[in-house]
Amino acid sequence: MGRWVIVFLWVFWALGAGAAHAGEADLRQAFQKKFPQAAIESVSRTLYDMRGAERRNLTQERGAQLAAQSLEQSKALAVKRVRGNGKRVIYTFEDPNCSYCRRLQKELVKINDVTIYTFLWPILSADSVAKSKMVWCAKDRGKAWDDLMSRGIAPQNDGKCANPLAKNAELAQRFGVRGTPAIYLTNGRQIGGFLEAAKLEQALVSASSK
Repeated sequence: MGRWVIVFLWVFWALGAGAAHAGEADLRQAFQKKFPQAAIESVSRTLYDMRGAERRNLTQERGAQLAAQSLEQSKALAVKRVRGNGKRVIYTFEDPNCSYCRRLQKELVKINDVTIYTFLWPILSADSVAKSKMVWCAKDRGKAWDDLMSRGIAPQNDGKCANPLAKNAELAQRFGVRGTPAIYLTNGRQIGGFLEAAKLEQALVSASSK
């Protein structure tokens, strides 16, 4: 009989100022005694903070912080559009042939005082790739994207310029994005795929109040 391969979580429950401490080696040894035939493949740490009735997943929070930093550093790879004063920020991953992305476009135009960074991520077809390249090669990328998604008017160029599509795909993969559209706030939180303007507005207000 083959050996089991076990992956388990190393969990800390932080209660107020106190914390339970256990080393990875101790956990491995204890687990191996109980399951001598098991092969432990990895041990990962998950942190929680318990204060009163509140429980926070600190690992998840750290992941969001790293995502926020990565999005901020990757803005040059995105199509930028500014509405009003542009003080609020949304990041999106979109495919030009995605029907929900076109629906999202109709909702985004209803939101004021926002800057939208759209990472072109053409995953549906070769035509999506071609259109994404043409948008990126346009003199005014924001207008080219708006024209394409709102009116179906494709940019008039050959799409032959340096583009960030490969880097955008790597970014989407790093974040675990599974489809388009995908919407992120500046705090690194993904707030969903397609959302109506009212829910987008609510998410922006909630993010700015924290």
